[in-house]
Amino acid sequence: MSYAPTIPASAESLAPTKIRVRDLRISYDTRVAVRDVNLDVPEHAVTAFIGPSGCGKSTILRCFDRMNDLIPGASVHGSIVLDGEEINAPGVQPVELRRKVGLVFQKPNPFPMSIYENVAYGPRRHGVSSRAALDEVVETSLRRAAIWDEVKDEYRRKNALSLSGGQQQRLCIARMLATGPEVILMDEPCSALDPIATLRIEQLITELKTQYTILIVTHNMQQAARVSDRTAFFTLGDDRAGYLVEEGPTRMIFTDPANRLTEDYVAGRFG
Repeated sequence: MSYAPTIPASAESLAPTKIRVRDLRISYDTRVAVRDVNLDVPEHAVTAFIGPSGCGKSTILRCFDRMNDLIPGASVHGSIVLDGEEINAPGVQPVELRRKVGLVFQKPNPFPMSIYENVAYGPRRHGVSSRAALDEVVETSLRRAAIWDEVKDEYRRKNALSLSGGQQQRLCIARMLATGPEVILMDEPCSALDPIATLRIEQLITELKTQYTILIVTHNMQQAARVSDRTAFFTLGDDRAGYLVEEGPTRMIFTDPANRLTEDYVAGRFG
Protein backbone atom coordinates (compact mmCIF):
# COMPACT_ATOMS: atom_id res chain seq x y z
CA MET A 1 0.00 0.00 0.00
CA SER A 2 1.21 3.53 -0.71
CA TYR A 3 0.22 6.81 0.87
CA ALA A 4 -0.07 10.28 -0.59
CA PRO A 5 3.01 12.42 0.06
CA THR A 6 2.67 15.30 2.48
CA ILE A 7 3.27 18.76 1.02
CA PRO A 8 6.34 20.35 2.65
CA ALA A 9 6.12 23.58 4.57
CA SER A 10 6.22 26.73 2.48
CA ALA A 11 9.27 28.90 2.04
CA GLU A 12 7.62 31.63 4.07
CA SER A 13 7.30 29.38 7.13
CA LEU A 14 11.00 28.51 6.93
CA ALA A 15 12.36 32.00 6.25
CA PRO A 16 15.11 32.69 5.55
CA THR A 17 15.38 29.94 2.94
CA LYS A 18 18.85 29.05 1.67
CA ILE A 19 17.91 26.44 -0.95
CA ARG A 20 14.58 25.99 -2.72
CA VAL A 21 13.88 22.77 -4.62
CA ARG A 22 10.92 22.48 -6.97
CA ASP A 23 9.75 19.52 -9.06
CA LEU A 24 13.11 17.78 -8.87
CA ARG A 25 13.45 14.62 -10.95
CA ILE A 26 16.66 12.67 -11.41
CA SER A 27 17.12 9.93 -14.00
CA TYR A 28 19.88 7.55 -15.02
CA ASP A 29 19.39 6.90 -18.74
CA THR A 30 15.73 5.78 -18.90
CA ARG A 31 15.32 4.93 -15.19
CA VAL A 32 13.79 7.55 -12.93
CA ALA A 33 15.67 7.46 -9.61
CA VAL A 34 13.98 10.38 -7.83
CA ARG A 35 10.76 12.22 -8.64
CA ASP A 36 8.55 15.09 -7.51
CA VAL A 37 10.77 16.54 -4.79
CA ASN A 38 9.75 19.95 -3.42
CA LEU A 39 11.77 21.16 -0.46
CA ASP A 40 12.84 24.36 1.30
CA VAL A 41 16.15 24.26 3.18
CA PRO A 42 16.48 26.95 5.87
CA GLU A 43 19.66 28.90 6.42
CA HIS A 44 21.91 28.20 9.43
CA ALA A 45 20.18 24.96 10.34
CA VAL A 46 20.80 21.23 10.00
CA THR A 47 18.46 19.36 7.69
CA ALA A 48 18.66 15.55 7.80
CA PHE A 49 17.66 13.24 4.96
CA ILE A 50 16.41 9.87 6.20
CA GLY A 51 14.83 6.88 4.51
CA PRO A 52 15.50 3.29 3.40
CA SER A 53 18.47 2.38 1.22
CA GLY A 54 18.00 3.15 -2.45
CA CYS A 55 15.44 5.91 -2.05
CA GLY A 56 17.71 8.59 -3.49
CA LYS A 57 18.93 10.52 -0.45
CA SER A 58 22.57 10.72 -1.59
CA THR A 59 21.48 11.25 -5.19
CA ILE A 60 19.52 14.32 -4.14
CA LEU A 61 22.40 15.57 -1.98
CA ARG A 62 24.74 15.40 -4.97
CA CYS A 63 22.42 17.70 -6.92
CA PHE A 64 23.28 20.63 -4.67
CA ASP A 65 26.91 20.73 -5.82
CA ARG A 66 26.17 19.25 -9.26
CA MET A 67 28.25 16.13 -8.67
CA ASN A 68 25.63 14.22 -10.66
CA ASP A 69 27.01 16.04 -13.70
CA LEU A 70 29.99 13.68 -13.50
CA ILE A 71 27.88 10.49 -13.71
CA PRO A 72 27.34 9.16 -17.26
CA GLY A 73 23.67 8.96 -18.17
CA ALA A 74 22.50 11.10 -15.25
CA SER A 75 20.03 13.90 -15.91
CA VAL A 76 18.49 16.38 -13.50
CA HIS A 77 15.21 18.19 -14.16
CA GLY A 78 13.41 20.77 -12.11
CA SER A 79 14.62 23.80 -10.19
CA ILE A 80 17.25 24.17 -7.47
CA VAL A 81 17.66 27.76 -6.34
CA LEU A 82 20.52 28.73 -4.02
CA ASP A 83 20.42 32.29 -2.68
CA GLY A 84 18.07 33.27 -5.47
CA GLU A 85 20.15 31.76 -8.27
CA GLU A 86 19.25 28.68 -10.30
CA ILE A 87 22.30 26.42 -9.92
CA ASN A 88 21.63 24.54 -13.16
CA ALA A 89 21.43 27.68 -15.27
CA PRO A 90 23.75 27.68 -18.32
CA GLY A 91 26.02 30.39 -16.93
CA VAL A 92 26.69 28.72 -13.58
CA GLN A 93 30.13 27.09 -13.40
CA PRO A 94 30.17 23.89 -11.32
CA VAL A 95 33.66 24.65 -10.01
CA GLU A 96 32.50 27.97 -8.60
CA LEU A 97 29.34 26.37 -7.21
CA ARG A 98 31.47 23.79 -5.37
CA ARG A 99 33.36 26.58 -3.64
CA LYS A 100 30.06 27.70 -2.15
CA VAL A 101 28.73 24.18 -1.52
CA GLY A 102 31.21 21.82 0.19
CA LEU A 103 30.87 18.04 0.41
CA VAL A 104 32.04 15.66 3.15
CA PHE A 105 32.12 12.04 2.02
CA GLN A 106 31.13 8.89 3.87
CA LYS A 107 34.73 7.75 4.32
CA PRO A 108 37.53 10.18 5.23
CA ASN A 109 39.68 10.87 2.18
CA PRO A 110 42.71 12.95 3.25
CA PHE A 111 45.46 13.49 0.70
CA PRO A 112 48.76 11.66 1.35
CA MET A 113 50.55 14.81 2.46
CA SER A 114 50.91 16.89 5.60
CA ILE A 115 47.93 18.17 7.56
CA TYR A 116 48.92 21.71 6.57
CA GLU A 117 49.12 20.89 2.87
CA ASN A 118 45.73 19.15 2.97
CA VAL A 119 44.00 22.27 4.23
CA ALA A 120 46.05 24.67 2.08
CA TYR A 121 45.32 22.70 -1.09
CA GLY A 122 41.96 24.31 -1.91
CA PRO A 123 42.97 27.93 -1.26
CA ARG A 124 46.11 27.42 -3.36
CA ARG A 125 43.99 26.07 -6.22
CA HIS A 126 41.87 29.20 -5.99
CA GLY A 127 44.82 31.57 -6.19
CA VAL A 128 45.94 32.17 -2.60
CA SER A 129 49.76 32.24 -2.69
CA SER A 130 50.76 34.35 0.31
CA ARG A 131 52.28 32.19 3.03
CA ALA A 132 50.81 34.42 5.73
CA ALA A 133 47.34 34.15 4.19
CA LEU A 134 47.65 30.38 3.88
CA ASP A 135 48.85 30.07 7.47
CA GLU A 136 45.82 32.02 8.64
CA VAL A 137 43.25 30.04 6.64
CA VAL A 138 44.80 26.70 7.67
CA GLU A 139 44.76 27.53 11.37
CA THR A 140 41.26 29.05 11.21
CA SER A 141 39.88 26.02 9.36
CA LEU A 142 41.49 23.54 11.75
CA ARG A 143 40.06 25.47 14.68
CA ARG A 144 36.56 25.53 13.16
CA ALA A 145 36.80 21.78 12.58
CA ALA A 146 37.71 21.26 16.26
CA ILE A 147 41.01 19.53 15.53
CA TRP A 148 43.54 22.35 16.01
CA ASP A 149 44.39 21.54 19.64
CA GLU A 150 45.17 17.94 18.69
CA VAL A 151 47.53 18.72 15.79
CA LYS A 152 48.90 22.23 16.33
CA ASP A 153 52.36 21.04 17.41
CA GLU A 154 53.01 18.93 14.31
CA TYR A 155 50.50 19.87 11.63
CA ARG A 156 53.15 21.22 9.27
CA ARG A 157 55.05 17.94 9.06
CA LYS A 158 52.69 15.16 10.18
CA ASN A 159 51.18 13.09 7.37
CA ALA A 160 47.39 13.23 7.39
CA LEU A 161 47.17 9.48 6.82
CA SER A 162 48.66 8.89 10.28
CA LEU A 163 45.62 10.45 11.98
CA SER A 164 42.82 8.36 13.47
CA GLY A 165 39.61 7.90 11.47
CA GLY A 166 37.75 10.55 13.43
CA GLN A 167 40.63 13.00 13.12
CA GLN A 168 40.84 12.35 9.39
CA GLN A 169 37.14 13.15 8.99
CA ARG A 170 37.52 16.41 10.92
CA LEU A 171 40.57 17.21 8.79
CA CYS A 172 38.47 16.66 5.67
CA ILE A 173 35.89 19.05 7.13
CA ALA A 174 38.66 21.59 7.75
CA ARG A 175 39.90 21.14 4.16
CA MET A 176 36.39 21.82 2.91
CA LEU A 177 35.93 24.85 5.19
CA ALA A 178 39.17 26.35 3.87
CA THR A 179 37.52 27.06 0.51
CA GLY A 180 34.91 29.29 2.18
CA PRO A 181 31.62 27.44 1.58
CA GLU A 182 28.20 28.59 2.76
CA VAL A 183 26.52 25.19 2.50
CA ILE A 184 27.94 21.90 3.84
CA LEU A 185 26.75 18.57 2.48
CA MET A 186 27.49 15.49 4.59
CA ASP A 187 26.88 12.03 3.16
CA GLU A 188 26.85 9.52 6.05
CA PRO A 189 29.86 11.31 7.63
CA CYS A 190 29.99 9.05 10.70
CA SER A 191 29.21 5.63 9.25
CA ALA A 192 32.89 4.58 9.25
CA LEU A 193 33.65 6.00 12.72
CA ASP A 194 33.55 4.62 16.25
CA PRO A 195 31.07 6.02 18.82
CA ILE A 196 33.56 8.46 20.37
CA ALA A 197 34.60 9.89 16.99
CA THR A 198 30.93 10.04 15.97
CA LEU A 199 30.15 12.12 19.05
CA ARG A 200 32.90 14.59 18.16
CA ILE A 201 31.55 14.98 14.63
CA GLU A 202 28.01 15.47 15.93
CA GLN A 203 29.20 18.14 18.36
CA LEU A 204 31.03 19.81 15.49
CA ILE A 205 27.90 19.81 13.32
CA THR A 206 26.00 21.59 16.08
CA GLU A 207 28.74 24.23 16.34
CA LEU A 208 29.06 24.75 12.58
CA LYS A 209 25.38 25.40 11.92
CA THR A 210 25.68 28.89 13.45
CA GLN A 211 27.81 29.82 10.42
CA TYR A 212 26.78 27.34 7.73
CA THR A 213 23.72 25.66 6.27
CA ILE A 214 24.13 21.90 6.68
CA LEU A 215 22.43 18.96 4.97
CA ILE A 216 23.22 15.48 6.22
CA VAL A 217 22.26 12.06 4.89
CA THR A 218 22.11 9.45 7.63
CA HIS A 219 20.71 5.97 8.18
CA ASN A 220 21.08 6.49 11.93
CA MET A 221 17.71 7.60 13.31
CA GLN A 222 19.21 8.57 16.66
CA GLN A 223 21.80 10.71 14.93
CA ALA A 224 19.15 12.52 12.89
CA ALA A 225 17.17 13.16 16.07
CA ARG A 226 20.26 14.46 17.89
CA VAL A 227 21.80 16.81 15.34
CA SER A 228 19.10 18.05 12.96
CA ASP A 229 16.65 20.91 13.21
CA ARG A 230 14.53 19.62 10.33
CA THR A 231 14.15 16.15 8.84
CA ALA A 232 13.06 15.06 5.38
CA PHE A 233 11.85 11.48 5.00
CA PHE A 234 12.15 9.79 1.59
CA THR A 235 11.03 6.37 0.47
CA LEU A 236 10.52 4.31 -2.70
CA GLY A 237 7.25 4.49 -4.57
CA ASP A 238 5.51 1.65 -6.37
CA ASP A 239 7.46 2.69 -9.49
CA ARG A 240 10.74 2.17 -7.55
CA ALA A 241 11.56 5.88 -7.75
CA GLY A 242 12.43 7.75 -4.58
CA TYR A 243 10.21 10.60 -3.46
CA LEU A 244 9.77 12.93 -0.51
CA VAL A 245 7.07 11.71 1.86
CA GLU A 246 7.25 14.38 4.53
CA GLU A 247 9.49 17.17 5.81
CA GLY A 248 9.27 19.24 8.95
CA PRO A 249 10.78 20.02 12.36
CA THR A 250 12.72 16.99 13.58
CA ARG A 251 10.77 16.71 16.82
CA MET A 252 7.52 16.57 14.87
CA ILE A 253 8.81 14.00 12.36
CA PHE A 254 9.90 11.68 15.17
CA THR A 255 7.00 12.16 17.60
CA ASP A 256 3.96 13.32 15.62
CA PRO A 257 4.43 12.79 11.86
CA ALA A 258 1.61 13.71 9.52
CA ASN A 259 2.06 10.68 7.27
CA ARG A 260 1.58 7.01 8.18
CA LEU A 261 4.62 5.98 6.14
CA THR A 262 6.81 8.29 8.21
CA GLU A 263 5.40 6.87 11.43
CA ASP A 264 6.07 3.32 10.28
CA TYR A 265 9.64 4.12 9.26
CA VAL A 266 10.74 5.95 12.41
CA ALA A 267 9.10 3.21 14.48
CA GLY A 268 11.23 0.61 12.69
CA ARG A 269 8.38 -1.21 10.97
CA PHE A 270 10.23 -1.13 7.63
CA GLY A 271 13.50 0.09 6.15
